[in-house]
Formats: sequence, structure tokens, C-alpha cells
Amino acid sequence: MAQSRDGGNPFAGPGELDNPFQDPAVIQHRPSPQYATLDVYNPFETREPPPAYEPPAPAPLPPPSAPSLQSSRKLSPTEPKNYGSYSTQASAAAATAELLKKQEELNRKAEELDRRERELQHAALGGTAARQNNWPPLPSFCPVQPCFFQDIPVEIPQEFQKTVSTMYYLWMCSTLALLLNFLACLASFCVETSNGSGFGLSILWVLLFTPCSFVCWYRPMYKAFRSDSSFNFFVFFFIFFVQDVLFVLQAIGIPGWGFSGWISALVVVKANKAVAGLMLLVALFFTGIAVLGIVMLKRIHSLYRRTGASFQKAQQEFAAGVFSNPAVRTAAANAAAGAAENAFRAP
Repeated sequence: MAQSRDGGNPFAGPGELDNPFQDPAVIQHRPSPQYATLDVYNPFETREPPPAYEPPAPAPLPPPSAPSLQSSRKLSPTEPKNYGSYSTQASAAAATAELLKKQEELNRKAEELDRRERELQHAALGGTAARQNNWPPLPSFCPVQPCFFQDIPVEIPQEFQKTVSTMYYLWMCSTLALLLNFLACLASFCVETSNGSGFGLSILWVLLFTPCSFVCWYRPMYKAFRSDSSFNFFVFFFIFFVQDVLFVLQAIGIPGWGFSGWISALVVVKANKAVAGLMLLVALFFTGIAVLGIVMLKRIHSLYRRTGASFQKAQQEFAAGVFSNPAVRTAAANAAAGAAENAFRAP
């Protein structure tokens, strides 16, 4: 009976035969003291602290591979070269430049359309309210009112606005130079009373050249670019050439002519160095204006040749302007009537 109960083990002890937990299958699944579960955890039991955490050793890096022989071989003439991303960057830069160029062209066209729209609005208003004279800019209480209408962004095409603005600044600089020339001649007259003629002429040049230069060469240039007038271009070229010659004479400064140029300044050096320094400054100013005047004359002439203007067109404009003038037509009609009356009265 005992032999059949212990599975055929006659040497097993009496305690081992009656303890079912001594079964190897049960012992295998018993909790280990190192990994205690919640049901067998005893907080009052003294145990050794767990071992400190040690990070795993890093895996050794693979040795660097030898350079491939394929990269060092020479490419065949028929094999395409690999330029990396250079071609992509170049194409992107070219596309960006093309877009910027188109954007600038669109902005220029938008400005031109805006200018034409403002011109149409001014023309639609009509009368003196739309084209009221605004130059020279005088206060309202002044008895003298503006004589001209000038609006470069509105009246001048986009491609000529910079040129017209530069010529306007040139006229202003020439006026300022004449005022400084007047002061320099006054100082020279105070140092040497024999320079009275030069001082008197400097007053005359200020009063004469300031309005005449604006009316005689700046306004024809302004109207030439505004309406593409060949006649005004020819008037400007003729008068402004004379003005450039005067600019050169002003820079030279012949004594007694009322110009504080280089020669007049060197003559006054012996008498007073301060006055000579002022005259040298005016001479330098005159020289810069003369150089800028010559450069702008050549530039406007090149623009004139590209506009398609000609001498024949200038003659036609002159004839049309003369015959469209009411005063000229009245005078011509009176002359013709008088000649016909004299012809009928002749015996």
C-alpha cells in the first residue's frame, strides 16, 4: 500500500511521502527570495540591498571601411558627371532671379498705369482746378502767384523721371552757386574796392540767369519728355549747350566778369586767404555743375535719339504750333486782307 502511494519509491522518508509541496513541479514555480512577489513580501524582513545598476558596455564601433576603388576611378567621357545639388541650386537661383525680374516689370507697369489713371482723372476734372499752377511754390498771401504746373510723377513717363529730376536738381544747384558767387564777390569787393564791377555783375547774373535758365532750357526739356516733342528737344539742346559754355566760364573765373572761379580766387589769395577760400569753394561748385551739365547733355541726347525724334518732325511741330496760335492767325489774316485791299485799289 505504501509502495503504491509513493510512486514506487521504497527509500522515501515518512515526512516526504505526506508533503505534497515537495513535488519538483511545485518547487520549480515557488517564488524566489530575490524576486519576491506581493503576497510573500515582508517589509520587516532584512535583506541585502540590490546591486548597483551598471550600464551595459558600449558595443565596439566597426572598423572604417577602406575607400572604394570605384570612387577613385576616372569617369568615362560618355558617363555623366555627378555634381550633387549644385545644378539644383543654380536652377533655383535662376528661377528666383527670373521671378524678381518679372515682379519688377509688373511693378513698373503698375506705376505707369497709375500715372495714366491720374492723368485721366485730371483731364476728366477739366478747367483750372485740375491743372492749377503749383510752381514756384509760393504762400497764398504772396501777391505773385505760381506761373507753371509741374508734377514729375504724373506728367513724365516712368523711364524719364530720373533724368528730369536730375535736371531739376541741376537747375537748383546752379541757382545756389550763383547766390554763393554773389556772396564771394561781395567779400572780394569788401577786401579790394577795385572789384566793384565784378560785384555788380554777380548781382546781374543772379537776377538774369535764375529765371532765364528755368524758362529757356529746363521747361523745354520738361515739355519734351512730357509730350515727346522734337521741337522742344532742339530748343533745349541749343540753349543748354550755351548754358554749359557759361558753366565752364564760371568755373574758370575770369577777373572782372563777376564769376568767382579758379583764376579770380587765386588772384585774391594775396589779399585775403579767407575770401580766397570762399571763392575756391564757389569755383569747385561751378566745376562740378559744369561737369554734370556736360554729362546730362550727352545722356539726354542719347535718349533723344532713341525716342525716334527728328528735325523734320520738329519742323512740322513748329509749323503746327505757329498756325494754331490765335494771335498768329489773326495777324496773318489781317496781313492778307490788307494786301488784297491794296491790290484792288491799285490802278
